[in-house]
Order: sequence, then structure tokens, then C-alpha cells
Amino acid sequence: MTGLSVGWSLAERGFDVVVYDRAASGRGASWASAGMLAPNLEAEPGEEKLVKLLTMSLKMWKGFAETLERRSGIKVGYREEGTLAVALNRDDVERLRFQHRFQKELGLDVELIDAEAVLELEPFISRKVQAALYSRSDHQVDSRRAVEAVKKLFVESGGVLKEGCGVERIVVENSRVVGVVSCEGFKRFEHVVLAAGSWSRQVEGLPEEARPPVRPVKGQMIAVRETGSQPLLKHVVWGPTRPWGPSYIVPKPEGRILLGTTVEEMGFDTSVTAGGLMGILRSCWEIVPAIAELPVEEVWAGLRPGSPDDAPIIGPSTVEGLVIATGHYRNGILLAPLTAKAVADYVETGKLDELLKPFTPHRFRAGGG
Repeated sequence: MTGLSVGWSLAERGFDVVVYDRAASGRGASWASAGMLAPNLEAEPGEEKLVKLLTMSLKMWKGFAETLERRSGIKVGYREEGTLAVALNRDDVERLRFQHRFQKELGLDVELIDAEAVLELEPFISRKVQAALYSRSDHQVDSRRAVEAVKKLFVESGGVLKEGCGVERIVVENSRVVGVVSCEGFKRFEHVVLAAGSWSRQVEGLPEEARPPVRPVKGQMIAVRETGSQPLLKHVVWGPTRPWGPSYIVPKPEGRILLGTTVEEMGFDTSVTAGGLMGILRSCWEIVPAIAELPVEEVWAGLRPGSPDDAPIIGPSTVEGLVIATGHYRNGILLAPLTAKAVADYVETGKLDELLKPFTPHRFRAGGG
């Protein structure tokens, strides 16, 4: 999603753009994503600067989604019902209270509600629920449909898409990008945007200091299918975080419901495991017991591009003409419109928005500069 969105934004501005992808474009972390746009409820201490970035991108999403649908003809499933994070015992409630105090200090749209209010919003949530945080401003989108819409608009805007043809090497001469080597050989470019997700560090040709410190973080997911006429859920619902990762249930169009997830440091392994699925199902069953009766439609695993501080890496590198757009971790979909605009602005003007300056690659160099 990141690379396609950046490419589309540049193509719209009249640049000649080629997007290379080692597989089918947009089928990486974005395809595996649940599509949650939740900077309010997910805000944690130490992420104050990141929260500003995430909330700014969230404000862009409604217009971004409307543009995607109007111009591509693809419904991207943008939903504004809001998001709940539920507590199922006394310890969970205390964690939510701590989280709520921090979020309110930042001025975020988060409300602490009691069990009765939770069940009024979502009657199928477990009767063990004791409280919840509720954000009306945290939305969601169908990430797969959004990817297809961006891909279509990129091509229609004059962009060239090379699928199944990854960049083997970025060619650098005298500390400046001159082009790339792909399956089609060498092609000269004035700018190169490195947006290869978890594989961004694996692309050859860059000096060590210019290689983004990105690693893959595996996440397993399950999709189930509703069988009744009444929707099981309207809102995105988060449960307590478990040892294997955060638990959430995300209703999608046409009765599809996504269940997640694991957080695993397993390199580039994308296998689906019995333990991972068991953990997800157990966590989601605790939140909505009726999940146990639904047929399983799909299981998969994706690789999130994680950085050392779990924040995105966006902006110019030590190599002239090379711009980095990776390391979005769990916020690739949420940050897509902001990243696209920021990178296109930089390529066009040479200037980076002040909001992005704490997230450039330079923060990982000695002394942060």
C-alpha cells in the first residue's frame, strides 16, 4: 500500500513513475492487514510524537477513501462506527483506566464506558465485560479493497507497474542514486523511493549507513464468515493483550470477520501455526463467544516491517536521491495517505514536513543526525 500510494501521488503530479514489486503488488503486509485506523485507542506512553503523526493521517483518510471510491469505482469499506477496547476482569479495567488517563492528557477522543453501555453498543460481547474504552474517531477500512483501488488509480494516472520483477540492486555513484537493476536490467532514475516493507534492508547496493534498520514481525490472522441475518458486530473490538499478541475482532463487508493476531519475531517465516491460531481463537472467543460457531473462511500470516522504535522511517537518506518509506510496523494502512503526500512533497520540493522530521532515517545514526 505504501509504495503504490507514493507512486500514485507522484504520478498525479506529473512524474514518470515505475513501481517494482517482487510479487503481486500490494500483496504483502497491506494485504494481510486488518485495516484498523485507530490512533486514539492504541496510543501508549512514549509515543506522543507518533500519535500526532497517526492522528494527522487519520484525518486524511475519509477524503482519501472517498477519492479512491469515486475515481476507481471500488468500494473500499471505510467504516466510521468507532472502536472499542474491552476489559473482562478487574486487572483489565485498571489497565484501561491508566491508558485512558494518558490518552485524555493528549486530548484524544477516548471515553471510558461501563458494561451496560458496552452491551448496548454490542449485545453479543461476553457478559463478563466490565468496562471499555470507546473511540468514535477510530475507524477502519477494507485494506485489500483499498490496495486494489490504489493500484488501479496508479496505472490510470500513467504509472508503470512491474509485478513479479523486484529491484535487485539500487545503483549508487558518488553518494547519489543513479538508478536500479531489476529483472529487466538497469534503468536510470533521478529519485528512488525505497518502500519494500520488511524486505527494505535486503535490497542490495546501498552503503550500510543508508540501509533502513527494518525487520519482519510476523502476524497470523483468521477470517470467519457470519451465518445469520443480524450482524454479530458493528464496531471494531479490541480485547486484552495476551502473551502471543493483541486480540481484536474486525467486521468487514458481506459478513466477513477478521480475528487477530500474533506478534512473532520469526524472520521471514510466514507459516500458519496451530499454536498461533489457537491463541487467536481463544482470545476472540473470550470477547465474543458466538465466534466459536462461525465457519472459518481463510487463515494467513503476514510480515509487518518493524523498526527499532516501532515507528515509521520516512524521508531522505544519506544517499542523495534516495528516499525511505518503510518501517510502518502496524500502521502501514493508517499512514498511507500521509506517507504518500509527504514523500511526493519531498521529491517535488526538497522539503519535509516538520511533523515527519522525528521519523527520518537519520535518527538511527550516531548522535541522531
